[in-house]
Amino acid sequence: MQRHLPNMSRQRGAALVVGLLMLVVLTLLAISGMNTASTELVMASNEQYRQKAFQAASTGLEQAITVLANVPQSAAATVVAATDVPDTVTDEYTTSSLYMGDDLNLPGFSSGKFVGFHYQIVSTGTSARNSNSQQIQGAYVIQNAGGAGSFGSIAP
Repeated sequence: MQRHLPNMSRQRGAALVVGLLMLVVLTLLAISGMNTASTELVMASNEQYRQKAFQAASTGLEQAITVLANVPQSAAATVVAATDVPDTVTDEYTTSSLYMGDDLNLPGFSSGKFVGFHYQIVSTGTSARNSNSQQIQGAYVIQNAGGAGSFGSIAP
C-alpha cells in the first residue's frame, strides 16, 4: 500500500483544476447563448417594426387612391403630411400623388370617347425604431372624353 501513496500525492488537485475549467467553459457557453438569444429577440422586433412600416405605407396607398379625384392635373404633386394609421400608436404614413399625363388612345375602348389619366403615388410608412418603407404605385383612371379634364361618370 505504501507504493500507491506517492502516485496519489502527484494527482492531488487535478480533479479540482479540471472541474474549474469545465465550469469556465460552461459559463462561457451560457453567456454566449444569452447574448445570441438577446440579439435574435432584437432582430425579431426589428422585423416586426419593418412589417408595420410596410403596412403603414400600404395604408397610405389605399387612402391616396380613394382621394385621387382631388389631385389636380398639374405638374405639382399633392402631398399628404404624416398621418397616423388608425388603431396604432407609432405607425404613420406620408403620401405624394402626381399627375403624369393622359392618353386618348385607350386600347379596348372606342377611339376618342374615353381618356385615361395617369397618376403616380408614392407612400412612405414609418414605425417605431425609425423603420420605414416606401411604396410606389401607378394609377390609371379612365373617364369619358367629354369631361373637360375632371372626374365624372363614365357615360356613352
